[in-house]
Amino acid sequence: MKQRKIGFLLIIMSLAFGSKAQTEKPKLNGSSEKTTFQTAGQWKPETDVRADIAIVYGTSDHKEMSFEQRVKSWRDRGYKVQFMTGIAWGEYKDYFTGEWDGKIHLYEGQVNAKGDTIWHGEMVPYIVPTSSFINYMKEKHIKRVIDAGIDAIYLEEPEFWARAGYSQAFKVEWQKFYNAPWQPQHESPENTYLSNKLKYQMYYNALNEVFTYAKAYGKEKGMNVRCYVPTHSLINYSSWQIVSPEASLASLPCIDGYIAQVWTGTARSENFYNGIEKERVFENAFLEYESMASMTAPTGRKMFFLTDPIEDRARDWGDYKKNYEATFTAQLLYPMIADYEVMPWPDRIYQGLYKKADSEEKERIPRYYSTQMQVMVNALNQMPLSTNRVNGSSGISILMANSLMFQRFPTHKGYEDPRLSNFYGQAFPLLKRGIPVKIMHLENVSFPETWKDTKLLIMSYSSMKPLDSEAHRYIAHWVKNGGVLIYCGRDSDPFQTVKEWWNNGDNHYKAPSEHLFEQLGIGPEAKEGEYRCGKGVVRLVRQDPKEFVLQPDQDKNFVEMVKQLYEQNTKSEKLMFKNYFSLERGPFDLVAVMDESVSKEPYRVKGCLIDLFNPELPVLSEKVVSPGEQAFLYNVTRVQNPEKPQVLAGAARIYNEVTGKNKYTFTAKSPLNTTNAMRVKLPKAPEKTLITDSKGQALTNIQAVWDKASKTCFLKFENHPDGVNVELQW
Repeated sequence: MKQRKIGFLLIIMSLAFGSKAQTEKPKLNGSSEKTTFQTAGQWKPETDVRADIAIVYGTSDHKEMSFEQRVKSWRDRGYKVQFMTGIAWGEYKDYFTGEWDGKIHLYEGQVNAKGDTIWHGEMVPYIVPTSSFINYMKEKHIKRVIDAGIDAIYLEEPEFWARAGYSQAFKVEWQKFYNAPWQPQHESPENTYLSNKLKYQMYYNALNEVFTYAKAYGKEKGMNVRCYVPTHSLINYSSWQIVSPEASLASLPCIDGYIAQVWTGTARSENFYNGIEKERVFENAFLEYESMASMTAPTGRKMFFLTDPIEDRARDWGDYKKNYEATFTAQLLYPMIADYEVMPWPDRIYQGLYKKADSEEKERIPRYYSTQMQVMVNALNQMPLSTNRVNGSSGISILMANSLMFQRFPTHKGYEDPRLSNFYGQAFPLLKRGIPVKIMHLENVSFPETWKDTKLLIMSYSSMKPLDSEAHRYIAHWVKNGGVLIYCGRDSDPFQTVKEWWNNGDNHYKAPSEHLFEQLGIGPEAKEGEYRCGKGVVRLVRQDPKEFVLQPDQDKNFVEMVKQLYEQNTKSEKLMFKNYFSLERGPFDLVAVMDESVSKEPYRVKGCLIDLFNPELPVLSEKVVSPGEQAFLYNVTRVQNPEKPQVLAGAARIYNEVTGKNKYTFTAKSPLNTTNAMRVKLPKAPEKTLITDSKGQALTNIQAVWDKASKTCFLKFENHPDGVNVELQW
């Protein structure tokens, strides 16, 4: 849309705000907990992110200030302050070196088969969470945090490496848990399975104990302490060969919620589709967020979605920007989630040095990227919940279980599952055809809410096993009442024979699926084919799902079978194949167009649109999104109260909005050394614009452009955390 210069006098002078009507400013005093970020540092003007919550990381005293002073520095700037630290690693040298209790605890680190400790940092190994370490966490860290008046605690990343399990501390825990001598996990599938099951249980117990203590101690002090687990998705941990409690935590009464740690670093993990191994960042992120959202939906726990404008590995700014857009779009395609960790570690984002694109030269975050990032972050502050759904055929779910993490390392009897292909073989053939598949967690099948909207369930025990038999009763009940189940698997992987409930006691099944088939009434040794089961249908496919993606063009029969069963047995319309996902969410339009799909055609959005992935916030009449790209748009035609003056989008958070007769004033706050770009909706073109800093001094280098089609004024000026005051008169 062609823009023209404002045809009015642009005046820069000090101003006094007057009002006839004033809107409530954003609340940073604890009453709002929609957006957050984590930081190990104190407040600085360069990192004043302006989310609702600042999560202070670690209880260590820094040279320049104590933990309590770090907390105070954020509180003094109006933030609700919460706390985070690691449960599997952290600033715990005093524990390992004996400063805490006079005993050396380095033997409690995670150790691999070669006898090497797996280190997270200097003198800090990944931890075997012993009772001694749990007591240390309670007494040294949790108590101090609550004494500082903090009522929300995040213990992140309960991680036990699959390749670990050889330390003396772990051997002791094995003896206590199994009442039998430790067995090396590399020697048999059963040892591997039992080893990972113990790792899983140890962190489940550790979190339960620490959080139960936190709530009890908080109650003694008259506080309602809430406890959260920031964690990677089950997909990522399984892919990276890490064991963690995941979905089982959602049923613990001491767990109030999670942060879904999904970002470029997790989503760029390579996987196979159509015989090609490569990064598929958007698709992977879409599935990771779904895994996290579905994990807590039946239990009602709070979920924050995280994404990161950079990542742990050093890349260039162009790479970060591209993949940030992909993961950011993926998280917003879940309209039932509207709480966000807008970024971790703002110090490294705003003050770290990273390469320019196509250059070895390093620089701090470019202004174009910090502006775009802050526009996106401030959109999260106003992102609404929505009952809208991502477009596409609904009702298809894929079953997952925590035991996905148990079979990843090491390999036994030559059975390979490269890049977690037994999972992706169920998901990618449908996702790549524009079907927004859902994930169902086996641990949640007892909750009626779990089954809501599922018409067709796809499952396989090729890469996971049920931890008990009870889940089969719920699956069979659902099928008999009209559900459609597709079971894919040869049931020939070596973990089918581990000594577990399906082959112990009175059970003599060769594989856990035989017990399921018996519950379904089709016989434990049912052959490949289709079976009626009450009002429902069961289709057995004697292929492992990895076979659909490891070689080119091997998913067509699977997809055709899903299509036929979906259309004939679920009372649904035809299964829709396309190369994109789109969603309307309040005034926002979200689009992702995939490559490797059914079409190479771009997707076109028409309307009066502000492009939020462009730091200049252009107004467009059409946005064309090509395969491999995403779009984040503000649709001006869906603005609530369009005659009301308001900031639609901007790289600063808005405070103290005042609407008077022919006048609109507000204060914009954002980190120092960043540039604000914003679009302000007005009834008509302004005749006078007044912009000053917090001391009343006029700003220079101001841009102001009126767009007639959208009735928005584009403003651009330098940000400041103390606030920039804007007055627009017409």
